[in-house]
Amino acid sequence: MATDKRPNFLFFIADQLRADHLGCYGNQIVRTPNIDRIASQGFAADRFHVASPICMPNRATLMTGRMPSLHGVRHNGIPLSLHATNFVELLRRAGYRTALVGKSHLQNMTGTPPAWPRDPATRPALEAVADEGNYFQEWKPYWRDRPGHDVELPYYGFATVHLTIDHGDDIEGHYRRWLKARAPDCERLIGPANALPTPGLALAASRQAWRTRLPEALHPIAYCAEMSEAVIEGAARAGEPFFLFCSFAEPHHPFTPPGKYWEMHRPEDVALPRSFRDGANRPPFHVAALRAERDAGRALKHTPQLFACTEEEAREAIALNYGSIACIDDAVGRVLARLAALGLERDTVVIFTADHGDFMGDHQLLLKGPIHYRGLIQAPFVMRDPQAPQAVRSDALCGTLDLAPTILARAGVAEFNGIQGRDLAPIVSGAASTLHAELLVEEEGQRPQVGFEGRVRMRSLVTERHRLSLYDGVASGEIYDLQRDPDEMINLWDDPASASLRAELLLRLAHKMIAMAETSPNPTAAA
Repeated sequence: MATDKRPNFLFFIADQLRADHLGCYGNQIVRTPNIDRIASQGFAADRFHVASPICMPNRATLMTGRMPSLHGVRHNGIPLSLHATNFVELLRRAGYRTALVGKSHLQNMTGTPPAWPRDPATRPALEAVADEGNYFQEWKPYWRDRPGHDVELPYYGFATVHLTIDHGDDIEGHYRRWLKARAPDCERLIGPANALPTPGLALAASRQAWRTRLPEALHPIAYCAEMSEAVIEGAARAGEPFFLFCSFAEPHHPFTPPGKYWEMHRPEDVALPRSFRDGANRPPFHVAALRAERDAGRALKHTPQLFACTEEEAREAIALNYGSIACIDDAVGRVLARLAALGLERDTVVIFTADHGDFMGDHQLLLKGPIHYRGLIQAPFVMRDPQAPQAVRSDALCGTLDLAPTILARAGVAEFNGIQGRDLAPIVSGAASTLHAELLVEEEGQRPQVGFEGRVRMRSLVTERHRLSLYDGVASGEIYDLQRDPDEMINLWDDPASASLRAELLLRLAHKMIAMAETSPNPTAAA
């Protein structure tokens, strides 16, 4: 896959997008022709897993090629150290024009400080950040209340930044300034209070969806497309290789697809996941607890945390999610068309992925949380490399951890010490059928939820055939045979016939956790 000319990189990433919500992964309802074309002209990974199914930890893994337990972003609210080596900074130092368009979420953005149990009388207050630096660059209140607030460049290696902050249509950052310049009355167009009427919409009651008054041309997705085009045009004029990270904040909830995308799919026409009706199978205790809260009318449905949903809510979420995905696909097509018009298509590696999935009705759940069903921990990954074969698919285990070493290798830039992922080139080229024997997925929560007394802390091991999940402080766990039970409806943990399997998987998990611990005496130094 090597070439004398350094390739450009056009890296698309969506926020909270399931792999099976794309046409190239078998979806027969939502149309994603542009993303599908990347797959048909390149490579698609059928078993691409996240390092953590939470935004900040997994995005930090993407940047560093290191697990959350090593780079320190264990859960949302902990920023990635400004001193951590990341592959974008190495590309910038190697002469690449680096640009971020859209969502970053490498620092806290909501305005809500990190929360954890502590007793000020018995222990000192814990600092959110252990090293020096400006960790309020994505802080939403500053962008809202301080007209001159901005990021300090280069920002985690990005020499140019066009930032969006938060989700839905009420988004801050550079986008809000762009929006106000084009629509001075934009405050009357955004948010649930200004939404168009949607009588009968179940998700409206919990403010998980509203019909935005923003026209399609002023939506954050359109902003990402426009700014990406501008970055590519600037790089073409300069004649320099570029790395563009185009990061959509959608289809993450709240669901606000604009214009025609809102009604593109009807809830009654979408299919529920097979596991929505899991019959007599006994769900794990936390899934059962969530369902009990729903059935008793006590479910919390207005927060970012997962909840057990009704069939009506699941269908609405899937339909609106499909609308946002179709909007993203059109934006991807727009940027790809500009790339081709500038004559850069043959010199550019194009990637599309997501930071994690969403339950979207799996096991009667909505959004995301500490239950590692496949719809959450698997993400799409498609890649078109002009120097690689076309129409290659692989079911080799791989994931977010592998992106940094893959891009560095393709750019001809040396890895740094402590990087833990592997170059995807052998499976992208079709030369190899395996990359990892198993993968580790880490998750740590900010606060108690879903029936746990304390913060949820868990680890999952994914092998060629099984998924094992283990929770801190909980005697039981989960084991699923992904070959015989792809919808993960039969938990084998307490099955007497699976006792030896449980012992084997627990041993493999222990060995994997040792293997993924720190091994470098200077993990952020250049190799």
